[in-house]
Parts: sequence; C-alpha cells; structure tokens
Amino acid sequence: MPVAQFPDIAPPSVQVTALYPGANAEVVARSVATPLEEAVNGVENMTYMTSTSNNDGTMALNVYFKLGTDPDLAAVNVQNRVAKATNLLPTEVVSAGIATQKQQNSMIMVVNLMAKDTSYNETFLQNYAKINIIPELQRVPGVGQVMVFGGKDYSMRIWLNPDRLAANGMSPQEVLGAIRDQNLEAAPGRFGESSNESFEYVIKYKGKLNKNEQYENIILKANADGSVLRLKDVARVELGAFSYSTQTHINQKEGIGIAIFQTAGSNANDIQTEINRLMKKAESQLPSGVEQTVIYSTKEYLDQSIDQVKHTLIEAFILVFIVVFIFLQDFRSTLIPAIAVPVAIIGTFFFMQLFGFSINLLTLFALVLAIGIVVDDAIVVVEAVHSKMERVNMNAKDATVESMSEISGAIISITLVMSAVFLPVGFMQGPVGVFYRQFAFTLAIAILISALNALTLSPALCALFLKNPHHEEEHHEGAKPAKKKLVLQGFGSRFFAAFNTAFNAMTNKYLRSVQFLVRRKWIAIAGLLVITGATVWMVKKTPTGFIPSEDQSFFVYAVNMPAGTSLQRTKEVVHQIDSIVQKKKKACTGPERRRFEYHYELQQFLVRGRFRQNETTCGTR
Repeated sequence: MPVAQFPDIAPPSVQVTALYPGANAEVVARSVATPLEEAVNGVENMTYMTSTSNNDGTMALNVYFKLGTDPDLAAVNVQNRVAKATNLLPTEVVSAGIATQKQQNSMIMVVNLMAKDTSYNETFLQNYAKINIIPELQRVPGVGQVMVFGGKDYSMRIWLNPDRLAANGMSPQEVLGAIRDQNLEAAPGRFGESSNESFEYVIKYKGKLNKNEQYENIILKANADGSVLRLKDVARVELGAFSYSTQTHINQKEGIGIAIFQTAGSNANDIQTEINRLMKKAESQLPSGVEQTVIYSTKEYLDQSIDQVKHTLIEAFILVFIVVFIFLQDFRSTLIPAIAVPVAIIGTFFFMQLFGFSINLLTLFALVLAIGIVVDDAIVVVEAVHSKMERVNMNAKDATVESMSEISGAIISITLVMSAVFLPVGFMQGPVGVFYRQFAFTLAIAILISALNALTLSPALCALFLKNPHHEEEHHEGAKPAKKKLVLQGFGSRFFAAFNTAFNAMTNKYLRSVQFLVRRKWIAIAGLLVITGATVWMVKKTPTGFIPSEDQSFFVYAVNMPAGTSLQRTKEVVHQIDSIVQKKKKACTGPERRRFEYHYELQQFLVRGRFRQNETTCGTR
C-alpha cells in the first residue's frame, strides 16, 4: 500500500515560469506577468492564482485548482492559455522559453551535498549533482520531482565595463547582437549533392562557443584604422553560475540542498529506502572533500508510527487475553477475540487499498482506535454465550443460537450508531474534509467489519470452541495430579474466587447507586447538566489546531532584513546568527548533539515590482 506522512490535501497547482534577461521586477510584472495572468485567468476548475516577479528577470505564476482536479489535465489547459498569450510577450521572453508544469506538493526528503574545504564551491556541487546524481534519483519509481535549491547552472558570464563601452561608442544591445550573430548552431549542409562528382562532402561547423577564449575573441566591430574591437576589450568573461541571487551553506561550508517530492499514490518509505541506497552508492564516487547528509526525511517518523501501531497491536492482544480470561475464566474464550481482531484489521487494509487510501499518520491512528473497538463485539458475543451456558445450562451450540437471536439487533444498532459518529466526518468539504476523510472511513470500515464478524465468525467460533463446564463431567476424576499442578490450580481457584467476590460486591454497589439515582432523578439531571457545562467550557478554552503538533527533530526560522539590503549584508547577519547556533551546538550533550546540522539559504527577490525583503530561511536539526 502507498505510505505517506499525511493524506494529500494540497489543491492541485500548475506553475508557469518565464525569464526576461536583464529586466527588473517592475518590467517583468508589467510586460510578462500581466499578459499571462489575463490569459490564464478563468481556466477550467481554477480557484485562484499568484504571481511573483523578481529583479533577476524571472517570473513565476502559480495557478491553483479545486480539490480532485486532474493535475495533468490542468497543466494542459494552462499550457493552451499560455500559448494564446505568446504573441503579447517580449521576444526575449519567448526565446528564453516559457515552462508550464504541475507542482508536486509532498516533499518527503532533503539531501545535502557539502564541501569540507574550499576546493569546491556551490556552483560545482550543483552541476555535479545535476549530472551524476539527480538523473538517477529521477528514475526511482514514485519520485515526482527532484529540485535543487538555487540556480547555479554553469553559464558563461560576460561582465561589461561601462567605461570601455562608452569609450568605444557601443551599447550593451550591440554587444548582445554580436554575440548572437557569432555564437550559434548551424546546418551548413554538404558539397557535391546530386552532382556528377564521385564524392560528397559533409560540411562540419564547430557550433556554439564553449570556452572563455572563444568568447573573448568575438569581434564586436572594425575600427577605421583597420583594427578590430573584441569582446575582451570591453568586458570580462568567465565561466560562472547562471544566478548569484542565492547562497546555500551547510555547517558554515559551501553546499547544496536537493529536495525529493513523491507522486500521488506512491510509497514514501520505499522511495526513501531506494534513495538512501543510491546515495550510499554515489557517496563512494564523490570527489575527495565532498560528503552527503540527509537533513530531512519523513521515513523516520513513519517508521516510528508504524512501530507504535505494532506495539499497540501486541499490547491490545495481551490486554484482551488477560481481561477475557479473568472475567470469563476460560482459555477457549480468549481465542475468539484473538481471532476476530486480526480478521477485522486485515479486512480494513483490504478496503483501504480498494478505496485508494494510504498508510499515513491518520489512518494508523484510526487503526489504533479500531483495535480497541473491534474487540468489543467479539467479547459481547462470548459473554452472551457464557451467560446462557451458566444460567440456563445449555450446550455451546444451543447457547450460541439463543444468544444471537437476542443480541443481533443490539450489535447492528451499536454498529450503526458508531458509524454515524465517524462517517459524517468523511463527507466534510475543503482541506479539513480531505485530511480527515481517510481517518473517518478507515475507522468506520473497521467497525462494520467487526460487526460482520460478530454476526458470523464469532458465533461459529463459540459453537466450535466453547464448552459448558456445568454440563460435562471432569475427566480423570480419581487420578492424582502432580504437586505443581495442584499448586497452580489452587492459586487459580483462590484468585478467581477472590475476583468473583470482589466483582459481585462492586456490581451490587453499582446496582444500589443506580437505584438511588432512579429514586432521586434530580441528582442525575443536575450531574448531567454540570458535566455538559464543563464540557462546553473546556471546548471553548482548549487550544485548537488543524493537526496535533509533533517533534520532528528540527526547527525552521526566518530572518527578514530591511528592504533593499544586499545579499552580502544579509550573509553577514546570518553568519552572526550562525555563531549563536554553533555555540548552542557546543552546549548540547548526549543525544541532543547527535545529527545537529545547520542549513540556511539566502535569497533576494521582489514581488510584483516592489522590494519585499532579503530573507533568510534557516533550519536546524
């Protein structure tokens, strides 16, 4: 079955990205974002959309759809709308390309690559990962998207010198035109085709430039004295990164973060197990001085949750065995609930898979509750049969038939009442309804299967397993048992006799208290009103939340700098915070110091043409 941390509640979304080289956020918002928004607005099943325009010329338009919308179909519809707006966009944007893709919302893992020394920088690490690691991760079954934080693709950077440009009477557009004219791919064809010559010659062209020297020798213009002006005369050329707007550090060292997203219906545990295997394989091939770590993984928490369910199942079986054996004082009677519980749980898993549910924290929680509920029906049947055998002195088969004719209606009514409590939760609308639907339906399915077992399986087991001790003679009555067996039987008899005496005394006190409340109804009504009032007061005073918060062994914080702050200044402030965090690391002892990792990402961006802030997102584990 699919395994995930939580049910997929995020609405389907499609992202449109575009690049306007050299434009600021205001220009991007006006010339790129606005035409695309007008074209995409109103696409089928759309709820709302947001767009972000940045000072580096990038634009991201996120379109959100109603829950249940097919994300693939939504991406096609958005792509069709974007195609209609292509003629309204600047030529540079169309040439750079407009990407439309569905968004993956379930991030299950973050893998880091870190350079131990200054031999490798972030640009090298990111390109190494994209060439050698990410292609293998993308081929893992169930992986929907692998994303590297930051844009550090290798690019040929040309840094223009404004003074040299002005001295030579050139503009950046003229330089860009010269680069485009001399840096291109071409299909030169061949010589001698369809001719009388004996041979044909294929013409080869070197293609686009790929070395610094080749770019430096690009001719910009010819001077009047016969000399030529080359690119290296007005600019500095280097092989660098595509964008310098982000920086990622891990434990104060250069590094990158790789986020893995799973597809809907996939098994998160299997995905992460395979990724861990691939990363172990890749670790042996990493350059010297580079290491990999996992800073975030949902597998750890899922494994703990599944282990808790296993422990709960074992504890429930033990408690059921003890309780049934103490109250009914018959080993055969304990076998019936012990058989009924796994049948109900296994049946619940069958219907969970049939309905497309996943094993997540909510369905596991529902199964934990179901364990205690499914036991009740089996115990009710066993107790009813025992009561008939003890009071009417009937054999097991007749007692089972007689008991089921009396309690079948009660079992059905109890099942319907309990199902009516949980089923309406599954029909709630919105994210809350989607989130708790699997929980409600899992619990309701377990209750229904438990009732079916109580009406079919448990009676059959009672008729086969149970025996009436009052109806049969003891075997080997005159045989002398062993001394140890006599001691055990004597202890058991004394224990059960004492338990029955205490239980009967408690039952009598309970009956007297009920009779007292029947005679003085006002006390019962007053107590009910007090309990109801206390419940209402506690509901209003108790803090509310979407889901219970749980410790996942890391925390995230954000540092907001004043508007217009440079990336360098933001980096300096973060290093100060880093020093404080490192002092905390040194103060930690024992388990707290284990896997204490620090990761931060710097990013400078604008939203709709206005400076937002330099923001630092930090996570500590």
